[in-house]
Amino acid sequence: MKRVVFDVAALIARLVTGVVLVAHGSQKWQGGLAATGQAFKGMGIPMPELAAAFATVVETAGGIFLILGLLVRLVGLLLLINMLGAIMYVHAGHGVLSSAGGWELPGALGALGLLFLALGGGRIGIDGIFAAMFRRRSARRAAEEERAEQPPRPEPSNVTTRPAGPATPATSAEAPRVPRQPTEHRAGGVNDDDMRDIDALVSDEPPPHRKPPNRSDAV
Repeated sequence: MKRVVFDVAALIARLVTGVVLVAHGSQKWQGGLAATGQAFKGMGIPMPELAAAFATVVETAGGIFLILGLLVRLVGLLLLINMLGAIMYVHAGHGVLSSAGGWELPGALGALGLLFLALGGGRIGIDGIFAAMFRRRSARRAAEEERAEQPPRPEPSNVTTRPAGPATPATSAEAPRVPRQPTEHRAGGVNDDDMRDIDALVSDEPPPHRKPPNRSDAV
């Protein structure tokens, strides 16, 4: 809110000061630089022709620039210098009131020039537009530099991480273990049990009771 109030006040001050300066500068233009220089010479101003040209340009062009809000700080500096010269060489010895030739008007204009030099002309003007564009560009450049300085983010992997919990047996591509079955007799082969049966038949003794194989022993 305070910034808005300052912008509006600065705009009004620029417009009023610019109109006053343009009025005085156009008066000098109409009278001619030569006549203005002669008048400055009669007032005791050094280098009257140069001083007349400086005052005419500052008041006319500076007033237009203040109305537009262009180069307000530079115009404020030039206006301050112009009014200090006018006070020093013309109005200082005549008191304050302008009716007696005092420094009332150049003092007020010089104070406004100092104010414009110190604070600028606000955001409502060409300077304010350029300043806003520069701030946005600087902010964009700073954001780009900050993004460039940040480390790249790791790319997401396709492997999903399971939540921590009780351990589960890992799956393996190997085939499950199957208990070994008792070895079958090969065709035409003779093992120890067959030999005992043959011996029993030859000796007329009953064959011994064969214990079935224990599957748990074969595992």
